[in-house]
Amino acid sequence: MKFDEIKRKLSLFTVGIAGAGGLGSNCAAALVRTGIGKIVVADFDIVEERNLNRQFFFVDQAGMKKVEALKVNLKRIGSNTEIITHDITLTHQNIPDIYAGCDIIVEAFDKSEMKEMLIESVSKFLPGVPLVIGSGLAGWGGNNEIGSRKIDDCLYICGDESLEVGDELPPLAPRVNIVANMQANIVLEILLKK
Repeated sequence: MKFDEIKRKLSLFTVGIAGAGGLGSNCAAALVRTGIGKIVVADFDIVEERNLNRQFFFVDQAGMKKVEALKVNLKRIGSNTEIITHDITLTHQNIPDIYAGCDIIVEAFDKSEMKEMLIESVSKFLPGVPLVIGSGLAGWGGNNEIGSRKIDDCLYICGDESLEVGDELPPLAPRVNIVANMQANIVLEILLKK
């Protein structure tokens, strides 16, 4: 399939992204570059200078809402992708409304309890919508340990599934971007088969 044909096909789809930090912002950038038709992204946080080592934001955006800054940055890529943003904390109650109509959802949270809540909410309220999660992206090196796997018909996981972020094992751009791009690649794989 030629790139124009890929872009034409992908322009018909909507991708939801839960979180606009390291995984979410970089995954969104990769998807916009491929020509995804619409991205729905939700996050409540602001851009912080200390996180610029791994997030798709810039120094002059510190203090901005992540969803607002991300929309600006994604539009600078020059794509026709429609960007819908929600400056909100995701909950069991609002996930079904925010991600209604999405063909696939990407999980991009820091906290395991939020990941679990999203998985439960999507499987209960949006059955049949594939969910691509990230797990194990801390530190550096270990390229051969990072992978992806299909857990069931609607759940995919990317990362090494073991290394948790901590003071001695911070999230750094190379591994965060590898996992974010793996998530984007799974999104493409699923959507281009439709």
